[in-house]
Amino acid sequence: MPGPPSADGYRDVMKGLLLRLSGLDADAKNAVRVIGFFDRMITQRAGLDALVRSTAELAGCPAGLHVPGQGLSLRAAAGTAVTAGPVPARAKVRSTGGGVDVWIARDGAPAPLDDMLLERFAIAAAVLLGHSSVPLPELGDPALVELVLSESVGAAERSRALHLLGIGATTPLRVLAATGQVAGRSAVVGNLRAVLATEVPDRVDGRLGVGPLLPAVDAAASWRAARAALLCTSDSEPVVWHERLGGLALIADQLDHATAGALPDVRALDRLAAEPDMITTLDALCAEGSVRKAAAALHRHHSTMPARLARAEAVLGFGIDSAPGRLRLHLALMLRRMRDNVLQG
Repeated sequence: MPGPPSADGYRDVMKGLLLRLSGLDADAKNAVRVIGFFDRMITQRAGLDALVRSTAELAGCPAGLHVPGQGLSLRAAAGTAVTAGPVPARAKVRSTGGGVDVWIARDGAPAPLDDMLLERFAIAAAVLLGHSSVPLPELGDPALVELVLSESVGAAERSRALHLLGIGATTPLRVLAATGQVAGRSAVVGNLRAVLATEVPDRVDGRLGVGPLLPAVDAAASWRAARAALLCTSDSEPVVWHERLGGLALIADQLDHATAGALPDVRALDRLAAEPDMITTLDALCAEGSVRKAAAALHRHHSTMPARLARAEAVLGFGIDSAPGRLRLHLALMLRRMRDNVLQG
C-alpha cells in the first residue's frame, strides 16, 4: 500500500475549505464543510504532523495533539512547522478517551464552529493514530536513534522514537558527530557515530563535532550542525562546538568542497603543505596571534620563524604580519581543513 501523501499534498484539502474557521458562520452548510475537511484527512491517511498543521491553518490559531502514553505532544501555529510542546493554559481541549487529547488555543472569543472543529479533530486524531507509522518496541537503540536523527520523518515519528528511548520530546540534548567511540545512546550513520548527549565528554577517541543544545524533537537539526562542526576539527583541535564557530558556522553548513579546493589561497596552502611543518607553523601563528607566541607554542626559538613566514608569504601572495593578513590566512586554513575533512569522510 502506498504511503501517505507528502505534507504539500494537503494544500488541496485546505483549498477545498477556502476559508478559515473564524470566517465561517455556524450553519449546516459550513458544518458539513468542516466535517468534509477532516473526512478527507482520514481518507487520505494524513500523517499526524499534517493533521496538526492543517488544523492550525483551518482554525487560524495554535492547535495540537497530546498523547503522553505514546510520547506525543505536537503543536503548530498557522503557517508554522509542527514541533513538540505542552498544552497551553488557555487551550480548549477535547479528549477522545484513552489518554488522547486535542486542543486549540484561540486568543479572544471562540469562533462559531470551534466545538465542531474540536470534535472532528479528535475523531481524525483517533483514527490516524491507528494508521500512523509507529516505531516498534523491539527495535534496538541504534535503529531508534537513526529515526530520531532522520530529516525525512515528522515530529510525530521522532517523538515516538524518543519515547521508546526514554527521552522526552522537549528534553534539551545535543547530538555529537564522532569519528571514534563516545559513550551514550548512539548509532552508526554512514562512517560517523551519532550520539544523543546531555553532556559533552572531556576526552574523546578521535574527533568530535558538537551540535547545539535543542529540544530532543529537533535532534535532526543538531545532528546536521554537529556534522558541520566536525568539518572544522583537526589533530590540534579535535573537538569543535558548532555554536562557537561564529561566522564560520555559515561556511561549514554550506561548504562546497570542490569550490573551496579551487580557491587560490587554498591551493597555495596545498603547495606549502609539502614543506615540513609549514601548515603547523601557520596554524600556530593564527592561533597565537604573534610570532613569538607561535614559536613558543611550537617549542622553537622565535629567530627561526621569519624565514619560514617569508617563504609562506611568497607562495600565498599576501602578507601575514598584519591582522587582515592573518584573518585571510586563518580563513584559508579553515577552508582547507573543511575540504580535507569532507574528502576523508
